[in-house]
Amino acid sequence: MLLIGMFDSPFVRRVAISMRLLDIDHEHADWSVGKDFDRIRQYNPLGRVPTLVLDDGAVLSESAAILDYLDDRVGPTRALLPATGPQRREALRQIAMAMGAAEKGREQVYERAFRPPDKHYEPWLERCRTQMHGGLGELERYCASRGAQPWLIGDSLGQADITVGCAYTFLREALRPVDLVTRYPRLTALVERCEAMPAFKSTHMAFFTPGGQ
Repeated sequence: MLLIGMFDSPFVRRVAISMRLLDIDHEHADWSVGKDFDRIRQYNPLGRVPTLVLDDGAVLSESAAILDYLDDRVGPTRALLPATGPQRREALRQIAMAMGAAEKGREQVYERAFRPPDKHYEPWLERCRTQMHGGLGELERYCASRGAQPWLIGDSLGQADITVGCAYTFLREALRPVDLVTRYPRLTALVERCEAMPAFKSTHMAFFTPGGQ
């Protein structure tokens, strides 16, 4: 299998980490949606990442669809997202908050990186910040509600933790010098536990705005 996309994208990174944790062999194409757009479109007409090319030549896009395929591939006993019930619903809720916050952070990056300074629209940026902090605030509250439990769902690391970790690290690095640590201490502690793991360390890529994802 071939995973296409750069690890400075939280969407690509959560797929890569999941594949490592599930011991799914794959190659990685470190291609940028900027300079490698035409090359990516040879596999995905949308030119978006992540894109996963399966061994039989089939192509999957969008991280949620790829992760669903990976869980189905390994079966319910190893899947990173609970198959049914309240835990699945809660995991999906936390994942949605994290991905929504990451998307609103990405909008802020794009506004400042790809539009001339005199074209920045502050009301739009403020709206994005409000939405981002809304999602992060909900994640912080949920982390606090878990008390001494180290992970978000159940007693082991799962897809909710992976996704939250990737989203938060992206926001923390891409929006510097914004201080998220002071505002979200419980969330920060969770993410630091994640980032200490080999699968996270091996996929970390410092965020670089110009020409990035």
